[in-house]
Amino acid sequence: MADQTAMTAAVSDATGVEWRHHADPVGYPEAVLAMQDRVAAIRAGGAPEAIWLLEHPPLFTSGTSARPEDLFNPLGLATYAAGRGGQWTYHGPGQRVAYVMLDLQRPHGAVPPRDIRAYVQALEQWLIRTLAAFGVQAGTRDGRVGVWVRDPETGGDSKIAALGVRVSRWVSWHGVSLNVDPDLAHFDGIVPCGLREHGVTSLHALGVRATLDEVDAQLRANWAACFG
Repeated sequence: MADQTAMTAAVSDATGVEWRHHADPVGYPEAVLAMQDRVAAIRAGGAPEAIWLLEHPPLFTSGTSARPEDLFNPLGLATYAAGRGGQWTYHGPGQRVAYVMLDLQRPHGAVPPRDIRAYVQALEQWLIRTLAAFGVQAGTRDGRVGVWVRDPETGGDSKIAALGVRVSRWVSWHGVSLNVDPDLAHFDGIVPCGLREHGVTSLHALGVRATLDEVDAQLRANWAACFG
């Protein structure tokens, strides 16, 4: 999975999932190729399920529902067609991306086999539990994908975490992104997830000075409650 020498050693948890972490930002094409290789290996029974924690350089990705008019990109950041569900998403330093590669033909805790809706709901709860560990009350909103918080300045909703999943022959890939301390101005280059009337925020913007390592620890700590 993409330049193994730059990763920390893999650690398997009690659920049998292998956790990997990449220390340096990973290019988007390289990440997609690495995920494809791992998904094929999981399907063939040659590798354990995996969660890959990383950052990307500043870039935009388009999902299968992305509209060209929702991309402005005044800084000329790289753009990629992701092949996942959803619309336009920004990735960049200070944002924790977690690519989740699971065999969905078998159950994962309360997630039944071959139930993509339950899988997505479990991903949302995983993020909500992780944010709660930092004192942030987050939740889902009817008709909107992702995880949201109430903005203390505007009183409106702001997105703090995004989801974009793909399932190939019942093995999941792509995953979630949680805004820890990204450059929020970069989100101005798109209509995030096609929603013009809502903002985007981060842990640091909410006054929570968590590090990526601290967020990673909570992601690992809360995994089993949602998928164990």
